[in-house]
Amino acid sequence: MHGPNPDAVYPNENIKSVCFIKNTITRPNIIVGDYTYYSDYENPEKFENRVTHHYEFNGDKLIIGKFCQIASGIEFVMNGANHCMNRITTYPFNIMGNDWEKTTPTMEDLPLKGDTIIGNDVWIGQNVTVMPGVHIGDGAIIGANSVVAKDIPPYHIAVGNPCKVIKKRFDDKLIEYLEQIQWWNWSDEKIFNNLEILCSGDLTLIRNIK
Repeated sequence: MHGPNPDAVYPNENIKSVCFIKNTITRPNIIVGDYTYYSDYENPEKFENRVTHHYEFNGDKLIIGKFCQIASGIEFVMNGANHCMNRITTYPFNIMGNDWEKTTPTMEDLPLKGDTIIGNDVWIGQNVTVMPGVHIGDGAIIGANSVVAKDIPPYHIAVGNPCKVIKKRFDDKLIEYLEQIQWWNWSDEKIFNNLEILCSGDLTLIRNIK
């Protein structure tokens, strides 16, 4: 082994507030990469409860990459939360039953925004809400209490409601280089052997890895 077992629910049995999300998922429309964790002092293994309005008939997926860090209070709002806005009323009569089903919209009428995709090595702070169809790039940081309604580029920091980019984490050349090497796809052994570089404040060292 070169690090924790990626197939364990709790990577560290002494810390029951952190779990690897992938090993708790039961829904086919949620896909999560290795080592991505959810941190919550109450039932972190119940991550699926943080994904709301997610109905298989809509066909949308929540896709989260590897090595992401997701704090408590996260909510991924999926396409099932959207209402038709091009009608006199936005009220969803059809889901109430009792012959109101005659107003059921077609899939073409629904305001579907596609899959919600979170890249790799993304840090999402506490009490963040991610709206349907949002794409968050690799290495991005989302500040606590943000509402993310638009795409966030790789290796950018974004905060607020609505969430806005406030700065890049690195210069463009380093961002391009990190996107090329995709360290999260290295073997466990290569990651283990280069942990000091990945965790170093000296950003020049990463270019010396072979």
